Amino acid sequence: MATLRLGDTAPDFTADSSMGTINLYDHLGDSWGILFSHPADFTPVCTTELGTAAKFKSEFDKRNVKMLALSVDGAASHKEWIKDIDEVQDTTVNFPIIADEDKKVADLYDMIHPRADNNLTVRSVFIIAPDKTVKLILTYPASTGRNFYELLRVIDSLQLTAYHKVATPANWKNGEDVVVSPAISTEDAKTMFKKGVTEVKPYLRMTPDPTS
Repeated sequence: MATLRLGDTAPDFTADSSMGTINLYDHLGDSWGILFSHPADFTPVCTTELGTAAKFKSEFDKRNVKMLALSVDGAASHKEWIKDIDEVQDTTVNFPIIADEDKKVADLYDMIHPRADNNLTVRSVFIIAPDKTVKLILTYPASTGRNFYELLRVIDSLQLTAYHKVATPANWKNGEDVVVSPAISTEDAKTMFKKGVTEVKPYLRMTPDPTS
């Protein structure tokens, strides 16, 4: 199948999960979504990630983002794994883990690495906008745990730039100055952005975060 790319419509699916049957579109509704895949249950790095994700749920909730995890093992296995995660990470897993034993979802989202074990999903992250388009795809090696602070930072950027004609510079954090869209003239930008526009170069104009 074709590789899923940024801007594509996120494939819909219905699957069993640790919290019962989930339909992606129904589950997300008008919310943003983050889907992160795991190669298998009872894997060490993923155990730390799912525990961390549970601790970050309130931050995702603030941003109207619903979390979903996925592993190619079954729902019964997920429930046993969750017991371990809750114990060793001192938390409560509070979002669904999709069961994908037939690899239907993994195939839809191109999660099977062609140069790795054919049975294992790669450790990917997909951020899905309310219009069901894919806004971000990240793929991590098995040896590197995901940074959930970075995922929140990216979501802040995606949500800001979805509703304002700006972009975010390197290392940007919520509330910091942003870049005026190149499609807007400096004259129009000064009218549009009431907090002021600084012209560093004709193609690089900065303005305070319009939401702060």
